[in-house]
Amino acid sequence: MKKIFIILTPFVIAILVLNCNQKANDSSSTDAEVRPESNLEQNPVRSILTAEEQAEMSPDEIIGRLKKGNENFVNNNLTTRDHSAQRRQAMIGQYPQAIVLSCVDSRVPVEDVFDLGIGDIFVARVAGNIENKDIVGSMEFATAVAGSKVVIVMGHTSCGAIKSAIDKVDAASMEMMALQNLLDEIQPSIDATTKTGEVSSKNEEFTNSVIVTNAHVTVEDIRKQSPKMASLEKEGKIKIVPAVYDMATGKVKFM
Repeated sequence: MKKIFIILTPFVIAILVLNCNQKANDSSSTDAEVRPESNLEQNPVRSILTAEEQAEMSPDEIIGRLKKGNENFVNNNLTTRDHSAQRRQAMIGQYPQAIVLSCVDSRVPVEDVFDLGIGDIFVARVAGNIENKDIVGSMEFATAVAGSKVVIVMGHTSCGAIKSAIDKVDAASMEMMALQNLLDEIQPSIDATTKTGEVSSKNEEFTNSVIVTNAHVTVEDIRKQSPKMASLEKEGKIKIVPAVYDMATGKVKFM
């Protein structure tokens, strides 16, 4: 009996040691999984913009905040937010600081680009970030009714709509008349851009120039289509500005 006990003892000890190590590893794994999540949840922003905060901000201050938010995005340092709490607060009302007209491109996440959350901005999207009556009407609501003080027309590099317009893609022949009308709206921006080399989307320098011109042209068209917003801008109550988002860097350049 003693011989059997002596023989079995090393095996029993080995099994106990393995079990202890396994528990320690499990505990470490659990801690590794829990800690990042708990860090993300530390002091999340739960509030949304109030009417008083919106009223106190100037257009220049808002643009400064948006630039700082974009720096956070570029540096991968986005603000942690409690979206459930913000969503509940937003039921009371909304007081966004700005409205951004962006392209529909899925690679341009507007709120993230400016490190913003629920209730911070209005976002309007259309391919090529061009204006139409509905877009301008939405901007009038955002500014003259809801109190937003900045209108941003934000183009972006590698814009498919701009490239298609430059290459004169014949959407009409493919029974896409609405798309053809949209591409035709971009043509004035192409015509207004100084030609540098080949007029082709393969000419990156020219394409980027058209993207910048298109943002400026859209801003001017908004002023023409909305006497109300043009008047508010002259009074210094709002600003209508063009910008371009660089998809390679994440940086927004205000112009």
